[in-house]
Amino acid sequence: MEPRLGLHELLHVFSFLEARDLLCAAQVDKVWNEVSRTKELWRQLCLRRWSSCKASQMTLGTQTWKQYYLCRSELEFRMESGRPEKDFICKAIAGHEGGIDELAYISTNERRFDGQEKSVVCTVSSDSTVRAWDVQEGTEIWSSPLQPAALVNLVTYPRLQLVVTVDKLGLIKVWKAENGREWASFSLPTYSSALQACDHPEGPFLLAASAEGVLYALSVPQLQLLSRTSVFPSSPTSLLCSPDCQWVFASTQDSDLGPKVFYTRSLLCLVEDEPPVSTTLPIWLTSRACWAPDETARLMVMHRNNDSRQLAISTYELGAKQSQEGVDVVVQQIASFLLPDAMTPPHLMKGHGSQLILLVSGSELVLFTIQGLRLAAFQDHQKPVTSLWVDQSRVLTASFDLSLRVYVWNKENKFPVLKSCYHLLGGSHRWASGFTHVESDSMSIVGVEARSIGTSILRSYCFNMQHGSDDCVN
Repeated sequence: MEPRLGLHELLHVFSFLEARDLLCAAQVDKVWNEVSRTKELWRQLCLRRWSSCKASQMTLGTQTWKQYYLCRSELEFRMESGRPEKDFICKAIAGHEGGIDELAYISTNERRFDGQEKSVVCTVSSDSTVRAWDVQEGTEIWSSPLQPAALVNLVTYPRLQLVVTVDKLGLIKVWKAENGREWASFSLPTYSSALQACDHPEGPFLLAASAEGVLYALSVPQLQLLSRTSVFPSSPTSLLCSPDCQWVFASTQDSDLGPKVFYTRSLLCLVEDEPPVSTTLPIWLTSRACWAPDETARLMVMHRNNDSRQLAISTYELGAKQSQEGVDVVVQQIASFLLPDAMTPPHLMKGHGSQLILLVSGSELVLFTIQGLRLAAFQDHQKPVTSLWVDQSRVLTASFDLSLRVYVWNKENKFPVLKSCYHLLGGSHRWASGFTHVESDSMSIVGVEARSIGTSILRSYCFNMQHGSDDCVN
């Protein structure tokens, strides 16, 4: 008789196999089939392939880890292939009577494949309404009453199912995402130059910068004032919250005033007669900035060098150090490089992982490391790029040439390699002037298509699922 492996030994051997090998092993006999379906085997495969796939951040619903792996693999295969009708369905979604100024997903970014998945986006428009849309169905879920002024910006809190808007006069409102009912409001003295949604571990809050250079911290959802800090007097201020919501970067573009970084805890719990904890970075003429999404406090800033002639990108690590006087901000510059002289000043900037920077210059997309190594450049659009979306799986660009470009990451090398895949086309050039925004979740892509008559529509691309085809496993 041939020696047979016990279940424990078989499980140990199977733990070294990839997904396709496990599927083959399942066809050997009943015992191998049973062992190959072990929950822990497929959970480890998910964790190895998708670092963000932690049980504490996931809602599996009724699906198993095996079903999750197969479905997500199929979805990524279809998003990389991009075959019309076979891989995705395109829909034009109209409803606003003015131009759409901003959009954001309100559905959570959890990847669920148990039949309960649904993509919902919210939009604000010059027609003075905020609206929610079912992306898969291509229908409007709700619309707010007509507001006193045009709405110009919004942010969302998917975990709390809340939408926050601001109009051109500075009136901030919180809305319930399920039905569009107004929850609370707060008036800024002037229009808002920036909004940032922060889902802080100690409680969610909202940051709003006014045109007069003042930073407001407000509780969510009540919109109660937590602090008011003058940052750059009489200068519109931009804001960026770190991935862990512990830091806030504030800057005013092309100014001799150095950008500031605030420790958010000090904005939420101000000590009487003491300013919030902050530091000023030793650079000036700042133009763009972004955080490294895989690091808690790594900041990349584009600025002019010492003689103000060349653009440079400097990377900083931030930390908080407790002292007898309170909290001190510790800043360490870990990298810096000059952009090529021939490069048109970039107008869009995003980070990926912990080492990569994506820049858009005109119609060109360029990929650098934080040390300045140029990894790739893409010239896939005929007209300037208007919007850039970056996540763990892919990169999207929108352009005035009335197309979206889809790129996917290959992470098998030391540095991730970006692969240019395909265009998603908009409507007719006779009626449309191009895409102005693009965003995505795990199952869909949505772009804002500007019309020549001053209105906008949404154009959605929803990817088809057969719920776990083995053919898509690699």
